[in-house]
This record gives sequence, structure tokens and C-alpha cells, in this order.
Amino acid sequence: LTNATVWTNEAEGVLENADVLIRDGKIAAVGKNLARQGTVIDCTGKHITPGIIDEHSHIAISRGVNEGSQASSAEVRIGDVVNSEDINIYRQLSGGVTAAQLLHGSANPIGGQSALIKMRWGAPPEEMKIRDADGFIKFALGENVKQSNWGDNNRTRFPQTRMGVEQVFEDMFTRAREYGERKRSGKPYRPDLELEALLEILEGKRFITCHSYRQSEINMLMKLAERHGFRVNTFTHILEGYKVADKMAAHGAGGSTFSDWWAYKFEVYEAIPHNGALMHEQGVTVAFNSDDAEMARRLNQEAAKAVRFGGVSEEEALKFVTLNPAKLLHLDHRMGSLRPGKDADLVVWSDHPLSIYAKAEMTFVDGIKRFDRQEDLQLRERIAQERNRLIQKMLEVMKNGGRTQRPNSTRPRLYHCEDLEP
Repeated sequence: LTNATVWTNEAEGVLENADVLIRDGKIAAVGKNLARQGTVIDCTGKHITPGIIDEHSHIAISRGVNEGSQASSAEVRIGDVVNSEDINIYRQLSGGVTAAQLLHGSANPIGGQSALIKMRWGAPPEEMKIRDADGFIKFALGENVKQSNWGDNNRTRFPQTRMGVEQVFEDMFTRAREYGERKRSGKPYRPDLELEALLEILEGKRFITCHSYRQSEINMLMKLAERHGFRVNTFTHILEGYKVADKMAAHGAGGSTFSDWWAYKFEVYEAIPHNGALMHEQGVTVAFNSDDAEMARRLNQEAAKAVRFGGVSEEEALKFVTLNPAKLLHLDHRMGSLRPGKDADLVVWSDHPLSIYAKAEMTFVDGIKRFDRQEDLQLRERIAQERNRLIQKMLEVMKNGGRTQRPNSTRPRLYHCEDLEP
């Protein structure tokens, strides 16, 4: 890729009229006037950035995101239900997204295990998963887990209060510690998949992404984690993070938040658009996530809001959706910046990547072009022609008195944190 403005997310910063060499799925070189090798794509006037990484996503999951029938479902694995045929994978490639964490929902305090995927559109589910990635798990706080915002018909399970939520954590980690002691003792024990996942947290082998809003609960979980000898890896949503950013930095927790979502339920009334920038100022690793299939296609524009509302530099703002989520997912040794040896996950933009006018013209995952806007336009034209042909055929049948019927189709459901399957 030649003659582009290259945003490296490294010490070199932004390079003008620079080249990126891709070889065997990896970035082989970044710099000016690289020797021309293999296929050459002229990117004059374009911008190249690392691929966008969505720390909080619910796409590509089949048959629901919540197992909310009990207070803890740590044994549940999103990786077992990855749907590689979800059209949102392709749509997000069109917005420059190359990787995501597929999270369990927030119906219970301790949810299921996450799946980390790359947007390898066309590959089977197992090939979408990122090999050798650390294990993550979803925790949740607030209105969802105590079922206060789902109506009386759903208030059927402990906990019903915020203090009950804390007790769930205390009880489950006490049980997990006792389970680990029994397991190490050499005595016979009954394997328990739920407690195994929680024991991995205590042993530093699995990491928490916690749905959170209010400062009181954020403080509670950090203190509980410290009592049990581990740390919370990431608070997601974290819309009151600006109130406890210093404590988060001291604890070592990251914050994956919305840029400016506000007031969609009672516990988020004190959210402010400066939240990400204020946490960033305190030394918290900050990412902007989607939690929404549509927003994920525009995360570059969400990153720009950190410049608008918080005065964050453009380079640092871009890191909110590239390098920083890679750090939160322990993948920054492989992705999030353009450096020789890293995975060739990158985006060619038509304009400044933080501009509302910027379009992802090409998106590469592991050096393979998974999205090309020109090819997409050609496919759209072919689809439009085929659609028109079928319409004309049906009209001809109707004109000749033939029988027709209404189309019977279902629209795929777009999942969010709180969604429950009927």
C-alpha cells in the first residue's frame, strides 16, 4: 500500500506519503519509499490506520446473548454459539472493524465466557476465533442484574437489590476458592465448570469485563476484587467512570465506554460526553465500544467525539478504538498499531479517519482484503438487477392471472446487553 497518510499508533506517529508492506498476513514494513514488491495498491490521498477493535459487541451470536435463569452462569460459553453467517460481520468490515469481543449479556451478576473474534467474513466459526487469546468473562452490575427495569413478571430470581448483587460475588468467589483448595489437595473432587471459570479469575487466567454504571457499585467491585486477590480488567459502559477514574487507575482497571450515550435508563442520567477524556487524563486505558451492531460501523466517528468534547489529541482519540481496546483484550502484541511483525489488520480510508466524511474503502484482516468498496458497489448493482428481474417476473405472473403470495421472511434480531429470548 503506497503513498498514504499512515497512522501508526507507534512512536513514529502519523507518516505522510508512506508505504505499508504486507507479507504472509503480517505487517512486514512501514515507512517511506519502500521497495516495491508483489501487488502494489496506490493509496495517494488516502489514510491508513490499524483496524478498529470493538471491545463490547453482541453480533455473530446465535439464539440469544443471556442465560439469565440463575445469578451465575459462568459455565456458559459464547464461543459455542458463534454465527459466522451474520451479515453484521460484513457490515462492520465496511466500517473498518477487524476484531471484536463477543460478550454475554448483563442479565445476571456473573455471566458467560466471551469469544474474541476477527472479522474473517466467509470463514467457519472456529476460524473466526482468535487463537491463543486470553479468556474473558462478563460480569454485570446495576438495574439489569437486579431485574428492576424488566417489569414485575421478570422479578423471579435472586438478587433483587444491589446489596444482593455484592453477596452473589462474595459467595461465588468464596466457593471458587474452596473448590480450588479441594482440587489442589489431591483428594477426590467433583469437577464443576462454573467454579472452574471463577477459579481461573482468582488464578489470573481469566479476566473480567464488567457492565457498570454507578460509582458506588464500581467501587464495591474493585474493593471486593482486592479482598479476593485479583483485579477487574475492564469496566464496560462505565458512564460514571469520571467520578472514580483515580481509583480505577490505582486498581489497574481499564474503561470501555460510550462516547456520549445518555439517559436511556435511570442509572445513566449522570453520564457526560467528557467521560472518556477525563478517565484518559487520570491514566486509565480508555476505549470506546459499540454494544450495538449499527454503532460499530461508525466507531471512527465515536472516537472523534473525544477530540470534540475532551480535547484529546487526534492520535490518542484514534487509539480509543484501535490500540486501547487491543490492550484491554491483551492483544496489543498482535494488533492495534502498524508495526512490523503485527497482524496485517488495517483500513484504507477515503479521508481523515476521524471525519464523518471518511469511508472505509478497503479493510484487511490478516493481510486478506475482506472488504472492498468498489467491489461492494458492483455487487449492489448486480443484486439490484436480480431484484428487478424477480419483480418483473412476479408482475408478469399477476398480469396473466397467476397465483401469488405475500413474502414470508424474518428479520434477524440485533442483540443488546439486556435482551432476553422469549
